[in-house]
Amino acid sequence: MLKTELAEVETRLLEVTSAVPPDIAGMLRGIIDSGGKRLRPALVLLSAHLCQAPLAQAIPIAAAIEMLHTATLVHDDLIDAATLRRGKPTLNAHLSATPTVLAGDLLFARAAVLATEGQNLQLVRRFSATLEIICSGELNQFFIGRGHLPTCDEYERRIFAKTASLFALAMETGPHLAGSPVQQIAELAHFGALLGSAFQITDDVLDFVSDEATLGKPVGGDLQQGLVTLPVLIYQEQHPEDTRLSVLLHAPAGAGQLREFVADLYTSGAIEAAMTIADRRVKEALTILEHFPATPYRRAIEEIATFAVQRPY
Repeated sequence: MLKTELAEVETRLLEVTSAVPPDIAGMLRGIIDSGGKRLRPALVLLSAHLCQAPLAQAIPIAAAIEMLHTATLVHDDLIDAATLRRGKPTLNAHLSATPTVLAGDLLFARAAVLATEGQNLQLVRRFSATLEIICSGELNQFFIGRGHLPTCDEYERRIFAKTASLFALAMETGPHLAGSPVQQIAELAHFGALLGSAFQITDDVLDFVSDEATLGKPVGGDLQQGLVTLPVLIYQEQHPEDTRLSVLLHAPAGAGQLREFVADLYTSGAIEAAMTIADRRVKEALTILEHFPATPYRRAIEEIATFAVQRPY
């Protein structure tokens, strides 16, 4: 349905490689080409179709949002000292910190340029605000989030900044470009936020129940980084007497310690409880779409929402 439009998005994404030396260009091309399922640009384009917005403006916005997402991953991998992303070497696995930071900055800058090509000042404002939310969230996670047992509210703020804010921006692009009523913009932004949070919760579950080959990174990697996610929060609420989490958060964990904790978490019901919350958010999101015509584009958005919480593991 979106094949031609997504191909145009890919072309716009790869334009950034013309501005750097050939060696770096090849690495950036590899990062962009390994960009997963392109859910965010797909949601931009589908929301544009849903609201009958001009696609010539939606395509650069779709590329801008995906470029922004890619830039955050480059910096995330550097911060986490991660050498694999989706099973492939990260940029910082090849480069020192300085060129990695500069490459990430270039992607941020290119994303901003693409955002302006949508020719909608309100969307540029929303793009800028979302970038601020993402960066503030990363700073909070780095200085406060690691090695700390968050409250549920703190966890919600973290996953909104990390993931849901960008899904919200993707979904509100269509009504902004179409000049839709404020209520419709708010509804689709809320849909995106619900979908994004469900997507991130599912990712947090996959961190414990998938395998390294599928994840493209170590199982339990978040906890190894001192980052507590929803399954761990639920487990700790169920087992307040278990002191192992405190030990894992404040000292380097051995493989055996981590494996034992993950095994107990897996059998505790915390995984199922986390996925129940993710499922509930998708169901709430789908009720919002009932306010829109039942077109093939709406059905495609519904399929993406269902997919977000049904990824195999």
